[in-house]
Parts: sequence; structure tokens; C-alpha cells
Amino acid sequence: MTRWDEEVDLLVVGTGAAAMSAAIAAKDEGLEVLVVEGSSEWGGSTAMSGGGCWLPNHPGMKEIGVDDSEDKVLTYLDACVGTPEEVGPASSLPRRQAFVRTAPVVHAWLEGHGMVWQTAKKYPDYYPDLPGGIAGGRTVEPAPFDTRRLGDWWDHARNALPPIPLFAGDTYLLARAWSTFSGMVGGARLVLRTLGGLVTGKRLSGLGMSLAARLMWIARFEQGTEVRLDTPLTDLVVEDGQVVGAVVGGPDGERRIRTRAGVHLGAGGFDHNAAWRQEYQGLDQEHSSGNPANKGTAIEIGMRHGADVALMDDAWWGPSVVPAGEHGATFIVSERSMPFTIVVDQDGERYVNESTSYVDFGHAMIERGLERTNHSWMILDVRHRRRYLNNAFLVGRKDLFAEGGAVEADTLEELAERMEVPKDAFRATIQRFNAFAREGVDRDFGRGRDAYDNYYGDPSHGPNPNLGEIARGPFVAIKIILGDLGTKGGLLTDEHARVLDTAGEVVGGLYAAGNCSAAVVGRTYPGAGSTLGPALVFGHIAGRHAASRLRQAAPADAAGV
Repeated sequence: MTRWDEEVDLLVVGTGAAAMSAAIAAKDEGLEVLVVEGSSEWGGSTAMSGGGCWLPNHPGMKEIGVDDSEDKVLTYLDACVGTPEEVGPASSLPRRQAFVRTAPVVHAWLEGHGMVWQTAKKYPDYYPDLPGGIAGGRTVEPAPFDTRRLGDWWDHARNALPPIPLFAGDTYLLARAWSTFSGMVGGARLVLRTLGGLVTGKRLSGLGMSLAARLMWIARFEQGTEVRLDTPLTDLVVEDGQVVGAVVGGPDGERRIRTRAGVHLGAGGFDHNAAWRQEYQGLDQEHSSGNPANKGTAIEIGMRHGADVALMDDAWWGPSVVPAGEHGATFIVSERSMPFTIVVDQDGERYVNESTSYVDFGHAMIERGLERTNHSWMILDVRHRRRYLNNAFLVGRKDLFAEGGAVEADTLEELAERMEVPKDAFRATIQRFNAFAREGVDRDFGRGRDAYDNYYGDPSHGPNPNLGEIARGPFVAIKIILGDLGTKGGLLTDEHARVLDTAGEVVGGLYAAGNCSAAVVGRTYPGAGSTLGPALVFGHIAGRHAASRLRQAAPADAAGV
């Protein structure tokens, strides 16, 4: 007989979007839920994110006059992700259908719990011109949340940014706040929103922290679910092929917890597990922007008990600026898309549409053979520096230059010398690019050809809002490397978020969602929030399914009494 220290219906591991969604859904169904977090801070990568959630066909789309449907979304996924046969079981048709069918349900469900959604009506899918693609509306984000409501619990949040009421949808405007009228309006709205919070005594947080804080508020404060920090999962307890409990650590040592409905893993990926990044992705080092506590422990424990994995070689890639001082890598998005900038490799040549989605940019770096130690350069004309916000400099301009993360020169020839790239190749690249900028058509990579490229461009600049000549000095070159927002591979699950073993069979009583599981969107990134949207959806599905599993077992238990 197994000795148990305590017993609950559902044990939820992690405190990000996937975990908290599962906890809230299970509690709604009447289950006794316990949430454990391995680190001393709650919120996971969700709290560090932009907070956008890709929830296609959600109810808010009709309010802004955008038509969507399950068929349209599935058509789009086939076009941008590839067919289920091409991608594999992580993106099976049943999983896609479950996501698409449940996304609007989750939107309305969380609204019922007090979530205030804002539809990012101008934020397009990342491939808006593909069949089923839409030029805005599928992404939603939570309204700023007053974190004072959390009391002392706020002191344990994983804070990546100071508490400001920023929407992810504001960022494209703030990047050009002093160069376009719409940008200035966006900046003014943020200032007014911030002042409004201060005047009313609120501490408003936006972006991913707003989502993480709202979910925590619902689970811990409204529903009364216990959440334990510094309580890492150390093992699962399996009997007759079924997960019946788990072993967790803590300040008082290990505890064995029996679970009547199951265990849900929402503990993130293996972003900062250097050995796994080397083994699965061939990387000598990692510069992830994901949660530093993500070591892949839950994935490893699942594998230890026969669980299958998929997409372990992939990640939510994107170009990043090399660390400056004590700062980690800085993910860059809008700055590479604005005019008067270009990206070249160490051969002085372009290899990608600089304005493309970050995951495609990352894949282009990999295809080019650029390991993290083989950097590229983002070249800035002085007009770019004067007109647009560049997050690369927010980590400390002085440190960035002092450590070789950026170089500056009055002429392009001098800049090539300081970058140590071939002068002739670099000169030819710039000349060709400048001709495209004058014409307004990028004939090599198509930069500025669709709504996603244009979203982060400058609408006041023509003939192409994404193209501007590299012609006026002084010039700056910023070193960029392959970064990521977290890993994409993990435990293989079915349409009910149940973990599958290496024979394709369900591991009874074990669920997973979020970056702990292999991504339903395969190797690409359909739209803003393609991590958080599926995390919320499959967490919700897991919580509901665990409840149904317990109900099905109840008659049998009663019959045996």
C-alpha cells in the first residue's frame, strides 16, 4: 500500500496560463484542486510575456465586424502550419479541432470570471494573405489588472517589468510615438491610463502580468484554491499504468499526494536547461527570454514514466540582442521592421525579410547556419535612431557598446571595418537594398508586402512603410543572435490534453498543456498569442476532462463500498 501524506482531486503543477486555466476549470466542476509551483515566484513565462492570446473565432470578433469560423481557422492552420500529416501528432486534426472549437468557449468562460478582454483589431495574423488568414481580430489581451488586490501575494509574482497599464497592442504605436500622429495618440493614452490608475489608488499592470495576475486572483482569491510556492514536482506515482499521485518537494521535505482525478503538468518548457538545449537543438548556449525557472523537469518526469515527446528540436525562435551588463537577451520585434534598418550576416549579406514574424526570422537564421555564437548585425541609419524606439538600447546603451554588442561609425566603410564584414559585399548589399527602398519593392525578400509587415512599419513613410535607405550617418550596427520566447517541444498530448506514451496510448490520469507539451501549431506561429491561446484552451480542456474522469470513476467506487 502506498503511504500518502494528503489527498486531492487534481494536482496542478505550475502557475502560468496553462496551469491556472486547468485549476480554474477543475474548480468550476467542483473538484478539490491543489496548485504547486517549483520556484519562489508565481506566473511563469506568462507573467513575462506580452499577454496576447490567439483565440480565433472568439465572440469579440463579431463586435468589430470581422467574420470568422471554425472552417476558416482550420483552413488557415493547414496553410501556415502545414497539414496534420505533414506536421505530425502534436498538430493532429483532432487537436486542431479541439483548439478551434474551444477557443471561443474559453474567451466567454474567462469573461464570466471577470476577465476583461480587449480585441486587438489591428493586429493581423502572421500570414494574413494565406487562405483563411485575417488582417486583425483573432488576438485578444486582458485589460490592465489592479495588482493591489493581490495583497502580499504580489510580492511573490514573477515581475519582468514595472507595473504599467500597457497593452501589447500599444507597442506598435509606442515604437513611433514621437514620429507619427497615431503613435503620439497611443503614447498619450498610455500616460492617461497610468495617471488614472495612480489617481484612483490602483497599481495597474498590463501585458502578461495582467493575465497571470487575473488568473491567480480567480483561482486563489475567488475560488479559494491553495497555491504552494517552492514546491517542485519530483516524481509521479504510477499504479497499473495509471497516474494516481505525485511526489513534491518543499521546505519540510517530500510529500506524497494522492490524486483522485489526475495530475496536470503546466510547468513550462526547458528554456534554461543547457544540457537539453545542446542535446535536442545543438546549441552551445541558450539566451532565452523565457522563465529562468523552466528547466524541463516536468517533461523529464513524464518521459521517465513512458510519455512520448515531440518537436523537441524547435522553439518559439526570434532574433535577440546579446546580453549587456547583467541583463538577459532582449527580444526584438518592431525595431527591425521600421524603415532605415537592415540585417546582414557576418558575410555582409541579407538572408531574410527583416519584418517577417520572429519565428520565421529564427528559422531563417538556423537555415543560414547561424548558431547563437555566430551573430548577425542590425544596421541603423541615423533617421531610425531619431524617429523610433529601439528596445535594444533599453538594457543599457553604454554597456551594449562597451561589451561589443554594438558599434558606431560615421561612414558605412568604417562601420564594415568595425563589424569585421567584407567591405565589398557589404557595400553591394546596401546599394541593392537602397534601390529597393527608393522603388518601394523588396525584390529579394518581399519586405513590406503584407499587413503583418506593415503593422510594425511607419505609415507616414513611403513608398513602402517598411523600407528606408541606409544612407545617413552616423550609423550603428547592433549584434543580434538567435533567441527565443521558450521551447516549443514537450510531452505529446491528445485532443483532451491527456499525455500519450511512446506506443500512442493514453497515460491515464496525466494531463499537460502550455510549453510543457508539444505545440499544436507545430513549427510555426499563426498569430500573436499562439503560445498563450492554446495554453488557456488546453488547460481548460484538461481541467474539464479530469472532472469527467472522476465522475466516471465515482459509480465504480460506490459499488465497491
